[in-house]
Amino acid sequence: MRASHILVSTEVEAKRILEEIKTNQSSFEESARAFSMCPSKKQGGDLGEFGKGQMVKPFEDACLKLKVSELSSPIKTEFGWHLIKRTG
Repeated sequence: MRASHILVSTEVEAKRILEEIKTNQSSFEESARAFSMCPSKKQGGDLGEFGKGQMVKPFEDACLKLKVSELSSPIKTEFGWHLIKRTG
């Protein structure tokens, strides 16, 4: 599968960013570049392709439930709060 994500430190921040994306105030990629704590922000949050077992379980489980182009609600992992967009 393939996904992009935005990683932030709080659920409040993740929800705010999600609302901005849903109301077309910002694109997912613009928000990733502006707010994500992950180095993938330089690529608009793109993590590339990965297989089962390569990501932490909550992240992987969320990805598996998403359809291509679908955006997740905030997902908590040991790294922080993620917004995930399935891209493949």
